[in-house]
Amino acid sequence: MLKKTITMTALAVLAATATSSFAEKYTASEKARKLAHENLLVDTHIDVPYRIHNEWEDVTVATKGGDFDYPRAVEGGLNAPFMSIYIPAHYEQSGGSIQLANELIDGMEALVGRAPDKFAMAYTTDQVIKNTEKGLMSLALGMENGTPIEGDLANLEHFYERGIRYITLAHSQSNHISDSSYDIRRQWDGLSPFGKKLVKAMNDMGVMVDVSHISDDAFYQVIEISEAPVIASHSSLRQYTPGFERNMSDDMLKKLGENGGVIQINFGSSFVAQQANRYRDMLKKRIEAVEEQYGEESAEAQQRIAEIEKNNPYPYATLDQVLDHIDHVKELIGVEHIGIGSDYDGVGDSLPVGLKDVSSYPNLVQGLLDRGYTDDEIKMILGGNLMRVWQQVEDLAK
Repeated sequence: MLKKTITMTALAVLAATATSSFAEKYTASEKARKLAHENLLVDTHIDVPYRIHNEWEDVTVATKGGDFDYPRAVEGGLNAPFMSIYIPAHYEQSGGSIQLANELIDGMEALVGRAPDKFAMAYTTDQVIKNTEKGLMSLALGMENGTPIEGDLANLEHFYERGIRYITLAHSQSNHISDSSYDIRRQWDGLSPFGKKLVKAMNDMGVMVDVSHISDDAFYQVIEISEAPVIASHSSLRQYTPGFERNMSDDMLKKLGENGGVIQINFGSSFVAQQANRYRDMLKKRIEAVEEQYGEESAEAQQRIAEIEKNNPYPYATLDQVLDHIDHVKELIGVEHIGIGSDYDGVGDSLPVGLKDVSSYPNLVQGLLDRGYTDDEIKMILGGNLMRVWQQVEDLAK
């Protein structure tokens, strides 16, 4: 996702109120908890590496901040988080992306070293299964933004050896691989010539191609080139956020289904609900108008801005709206193409009511049960579908 720390007063004030107001509604049953705890649960996008690189916390124990720590993950039933090796887009110009990527990977290996009774690295589907059988939480790795490849397939091999098992080709700006959904400059009209080679090389090596963040043209080119199923590691649906290219359209979903891939639903409110998606732009315009009228630093402007924020609290999405996205994918292309890519620790304080951290997965399961999903369908969504794709990518590389 587009990494932005949400600092507006309106968000901070509303968060606790929203959580407490809806706590009773989103209470998981014993069956829901059992399904979450007794079946493989994979989340393909959690931003712990960058979070603790910037401000270190020991996530092997309970933490005051963030959306992930070991006790909460156990409570939620999480078995295999893909830890995001997130590289901010500006590294494409500034350089240093390879070093940052290696440092973030080092941080995850150090996490395992500090708590080998809790965590283990996982580089294959078999390792995920074996770690789970041993009672260990698997840390798998995905690279968010392919900038560290730096136009050299030798770097792809290096990061494969270090454990990277998917690569999000671009992030918030276009790079040497692909155009970005967020970037109005379409320098490649999709993938670059190197990007097309990279997709094939990822197929050959056994690295999943992640189509989150890239432009529509780049997505269709990936689908045409890739012999393996692809993933959207943390995306939701444009059906509910019209005009938001970062999410996937119905036509893209159909192509993803034909490819055999999976969309891992992003929980961030701005990905899920139109009102939340447009909130920032609405608030920004109103604040800019006040600053222009009264002066940016004036006391009058500050008072009016505070009133605007107070009277326009952030419109958090709800668990029910996240479930709407899942329902739509199921109806359009089938339940076998749905998974979880929460974006925990990556969307700031904008998570939906009922899905505030990694302890909340049983709430999602309860919602699926309430909407008539079978146990087998829920197992597929929790991790079965992603494991199928990962296995197919491994098999093709072999």
